[in-house]
Amino acid sequence: MSAVLPPLLVLDQLVQGWLIEDIGRGDRTTQSLLSSGVGDGQAEWTAKQAGVMAGLPIAARVFQILNDRVSFVPTVEEGDHCDLGQVVAHIHGPLDALLIGERVALNLAMRLSGIATLTHKYVEIIADLPAQLVDTRKTTPGLRLIEKYASQVGGAINHRLGLDDAVMIKDNHIAAAGGIAEAIARIRSKIPYPLSIEVETTTLSEVEAALTHGADIIMLDNMSLDLVSQAVQLIRSYPHPIKIEASGNITLETIRAVAETGVDYISSSAPITRSTWLDLSMNLDNSSIEPI
Repeated sequence: MSAVLPPLLVLDQLVQGWLIEDIGRGDRTTQSLLSSGVGDGQAEWTAKQAGVMAGLPIAARVFQILNDRVSFVPTVEEGDHCDLGQVVAHIHGPLDALLIGERVALNLAMRLSGIATLTHKYVEIIADLPAQLVDTRKTTPGLRLIEKYASQVGGAINHRLGLDDAVMIKDNHIAAAGGIAEAIARIRSKIPYPLSIEVETTTLSEVEAALTHGADIIMLDNMSLDLVSQAVQLIRSYPHPIKIEASGNITLETIRAVAETGVDYISSSAPITRSTWLDLSMNLDNSSIEPI
């Protein structure tokens, strides 16, 4: 499954906001340096670490919004593995746009490539098993769309993008309603078709309650491996197909054992919340700079 970028109608509004945050009332350095005129320049992006590339089309929009004459040509595809020292993009265009957009574009690509790199490591460990890795809503405010995009690039499946995507009845919802049965009954009568209802469970009795009252998806949260296996057997014995998700303290060391219990999905915030940026740099080609 290929990752899907937000449409430009949405993406460009985000990019403009990020540029405004960085530029403020103006780039004092670049605008003072190039006050007598602006020529064209050429630069290349180089990977200073090995990893999985993500966010290059978004970086391209940063430069193109500043000046539509900028040409941003990746040398790798989204999701490709890059090696240390590998050139990942060539850029050509007005020098002021290259200098002003450099940091925002690099920051985005470095953040997203870090997510894609760690996500890919998780996915590779369970690649031969039916279980699929799913991300969560533990994302940076304002960056959810693109962080979840990077998760897709790394090979995961997006869980809910927001609270309006689906119903997930968690422990605090169950406490507020007075029980799983009450929570499902109240919500089922009010949600539009075809929203699904997922219920978070921590015990076998909660799994039984979720089954009895018509949950579409059951999350097994922070259960031991033995308990997850028992829950999977119980759910699979039910006459109607129910999707099973395991969650809670999923690490690179534990994800395979969880997948081997037979769950359909494994959700984890770690590929986003515990990823580190993939170091990239931009270097101008001095010989390419036109006289001002």
